[in-house]
Amino acid sequence: MFNLSGKRFLITGTGSSNGIGFASARALQSLGAQVFITSLSDRVNQRATELNCPGASADLTDENAVQGLIALAVKELGGIDGVVNNAGMTSIVDSAQGEFASIDDTSLATWRKSFARNLDSAFLVTKAALPYIRKNPWGRVVMVSSATGPLMAIRNDVAYASAKAAMIGLVRGLALDEAPNAITVNAIAPGWVATESQTPSEALHSAATPLGRAGTPDEMASAVAWLCTPGAAYVTGQMIVIDGANSLPEQRFLPPTN
Repeated sequence: MFNLSGKRFLITGTGSSNGIGFASARALQSLGAQVFITSLSDRVNQRATELNCPGASADLTDENAVQGLIALAVKELGGIDGVVNNAGMTSIVDSAQGEFASIDDTSLATWRKSFARNLDSAFLVTKAALPYIRKNPWGRVVMVSSATGPLMAIRNDVAYASAKAAMIGLVRGLALDEAPNAITVNAIAPGWVATESQTPSEALHSAATPLGRAGTPDEMASAVAWLCTPGAAYVTGQMIVIDGANSLPEQRFLPPTN
C-alpha cells in the first residue's frame, strides 16, 4: 500500500538541504521511488549527489526551460509517474524584493513575479509532465501550497497569499480533469515550518501555535509521500493542512484562570 518501487517522480524546489522539497525527495526514495530533482540554483547539484539521483537546475517560469527539464527527467528515469511541485516562495537567485507589501505598494510587475514563481511554475511543470504520467496505470501530482492564502493571511503579503490560494483552484480543476486517467491531484498547506529560510519573526509566531513549535520539513514530506502512494488512490482534489492547529483557535489570548 505504501510501496513506490518502480515509480518515478520529479520534485521541484529541492535546492535547500533543509527544505520541504529535499525532504520530500528523500521520503519518496525511502519508499522505493526513483527521483529527479530540480531547483533554480546550482545547489541542486549538491543535493543530487547527496541523494545519488539525477537532477538539474532550471528556471521553472520559462516554458521552454520546463519542457527541456521534463525531457531530461524522462531520459534519466525512463518515464515519469508523478510530480511534486514545491518550487516557490522567495528564490535565493531571484529575490522577491517588494513582494511582501500592501496592495498600494505592490506593483503589477511584482504581482506577476509572485504568480510566476508560486503558481505558473506548478502549471508549467504539471502541463509538461502530464503526457508522460498518463502513459502509466496511475499517477500523482502533489502541490505544496500554504496555509497563507487558502486559509489565513499575513499583513502586507497580498501577492503571495493570492498565488497560493489560486494553486488550490488549480488542484481542484486538475483533479476532475485527470480522474479518468487515475491521476490524483492534491495539495498540502504547510503552516510555520522550520527551514533554513525561517526568520526570527516566523520562529516567534511558530511558538504561539497550539503545538508550541514550527513543523519540520520531514513532517511536511511525510504527507507528500503518502499522497504519492497507492494508499492514497481515492484521495484527490484535496488540501491537507499541516499547521499544528494554528488555523483553528478563535481565542488567541485567554484571560487568567485565577
